[in-house]
Amino acid sequence: MKAIVLKELGGAFVLDDIAKPEPGEGEVLIRIAAAALNHRDLWIKQGKYFLKEYPCVLGSDGAGIVESVGAGVSEELTGNKVVINPALHWGPRRHGHGKDFQILGMPTQGTFAEYICVPAENVYPIPIGLSFEKAATLPLAGLTAYRAMFYRGGLKRGEKILITGIGGGVASFLLSFGVKTGALTYVSSSSQEKIQQAVSLGAMNGVLYTAENWTDLLLEMEPEGFDLVIDSAGGPEFLQLLKLLRTGGKIVNFGGTAGKIPEMVPAQLFWKQASILGTTMGSPIDFEQMLSFVTEYIVTPIVDRVFPMEEVQAAFDHMQNQSQFGKIVLRIADI
Repeated sequence: MKAIVLKELGGAFVLDDIAKPEPGEGEVLIRIAAAALNHRDLWIKQGKYFLKEYPCVLGSDGAGIVESVGAGVSEELTGNKVVINPALHWGPRRHGHGKDFQILGMPTQGTFAEYICVPAENVYPIPIGLSFEKAATLPLAGLTAYRAMFYRGGLKRGEKILITGIGGGVASFLLSFGVKTGALTYVSSSSQEKIQQAVSLGAMNGVLYTAENWTDLLLEMEPEGFDLVIDSAGGPEFLQLLKLLRTGGKIVNFGGTAGKIPEMVPAQLFWKQASILGTTMGSPIDFEQMLSFVTEYIVTPIVDRVFPMEEVQAAFDHMQNQSQFGKIVLRIADI
């Protein structure tokens, strides 16, 4: 079968022929129609991820058709259109993953291939009305966004939320989920164009985080502060987010692209009655609820661009340019 192979650290993505997998006990074989990119794939390529096993086939997001099943799996799944939950072996506790937890696409084979075997418990019907390409955007970003916003952040209708760094996959789902919930949704970005696009999609307003007084600008918009801030950057500006919280507010963080968080004076935290929470990926319950939310609220995933499988390098170049708004998708097969 054809697969996109990363043969060495820092190397180029190569379209190559590898062995087609066979489903083992409890597994299904999926013919992949579409896969989506994540920054995780880029970090693995650059050696910034904690696992470094090469050659490898990356990809955590995928949608396609069940072609065959392994022992112990119902034959009725064969032919179903499915989306893959990339959170493997989460464990019994919703509050946190167990010691065997893995993310699809390192060290296991990922979705940048014509076929993949995954546990049957990790496949779900594609939400009604979504194409393979739109469904393929849901797994990692949709799951991360849903858990951060609702399970960890506890967002409710009418509350005020700030989403930092609008434009990427998770942030675009946070925007969609916040607007659909009826929350007063604000964004920050380094691009005025992205802010304007977010407003066109339902955001109340936004600010350039490159502006010297960006926190003051947000507090002029919402003087009482925000109930929830969801952040993927960390870094030197992270403590400015505490300034933006109303009393009893929460910050939920799911990434550290801006580096280390500076030292904090404890009073900044306890005087605000603030909570700082971490999250990554999500449990099977979170995934199921995310798909139900997408169906109930008719969420249309935001697809920035679709590239054919053969143009994978161009797709990653586009991601590195940081011009995207929404998810970047690879078309693996026309099914």
